[in-house]
Amino acid sequence: MPAREVSIDEAAELGRRLESELARTIVGQRLVVREILTTFFAGGHCLLRGVPGLAKTLIIKTLARTVDLSFNRVQFTPDLMPSDILGAEVMEEDRSTGRREIRFLRGPVFAHILLADEINRTPPRTQAALLEAMQERQVTVGGVRYDLPSPQFVLATQNPIEQEGTYSLPEAQLDRFLLNVVIGYPTADEERQMLAQTTATAGAEARVVATGADIAAVHALVREVPAARNVVDYAARLVRATRPTEPEAPAVITRYVRWGAGPRAGQALLLCGKARALLEGRATVSLDDVEALALPVLRHRVLVNFQAEAEGLDADAIVMRLLAEVPARP
Repeated sequence: MPAREVSIDEAAELGRRLESELARTIVGQRLVVREILTTFFAGGHCLLRGVPGLAKTLIIKTLARTVDLSFNRVQFTPDLMPSDILGAEVMEEDRSTGRREIRFLRGPVFAHILLADEINRTPPRTQAALLEAMQERQVTVGGVRYDLPSPQFVLATQNPIEQEGTYSLPEAQLDRFLLNVVIGYPTADEERQMLAQTTATAGAEARVVATGADIAAVHALVREVPAARNVVDYAARLVRATRPTEPEAPAVITRYVRWGAGPRAGQALLLCGKARALLEGRATVSLDDVEALALPVLRHRVLVNFQAEAEGLDADAIVMRLLAEVPARP
């Protein structure tokens, strides 16, 4: 059966339907929802950071309800083991013949959408169990490779303020996330609406408005969106400027950055830029798309040094300064 195809207008309409269904449950947070959908359309993985009570888990669970795909949730805890995510081999005996055989019991990672809730609450050994799954869409157990369902998304949440009982995500793990989306406090009007909505009779739940075939077709269309040479050049200049050892690195980078972003950052800028263009019904990716996505693409790939920490500067502040130093139109 030939793969389903969608047009640019159909992709944009699909994005509007998904946003509309999410709005039935989620109050405000339009930029956060748009960035998550950008990751979703681009076929990548998303890390959602925010303090407790801002509906991080609810957003992801609601998104999973809007798409006809399998969904699993894993609550990450300090005692979680890799086998609790990937699955494990068990010995089974046939009672009639007495014959024993080893069978693989699949873990929760074998789903189209995996919610890794509070991913920083488990040790790096368990976090690393997701590395192969996120990059190669497969897992290896007992020397045997098992393909994961396609499409496959890992959507993780992280609480940035609690330190006790948490573990920093390794850089290799962070680099697997296409976007690092930060969710902030709601506005006064949004908070009043949220309080009224969540303390009244339960409202309508999100409905299924897309199939796996729809999402796969969008993924294929994203790859076909053209990027002009100046857009590719801007993405490359931005990423290379984050590296303090590069001659084109501005002073803010050489002074405050320990390690810059790798080539995956440039890929993420262009791929997410194409997905953003489709969500807005446009046929080409623009410089504005790359600039708008620089912060969620780079904030978890730029490692600041002690000097920056001493002066109270985080990766977000440095990326914003970088955008001012590296103009989109030279």
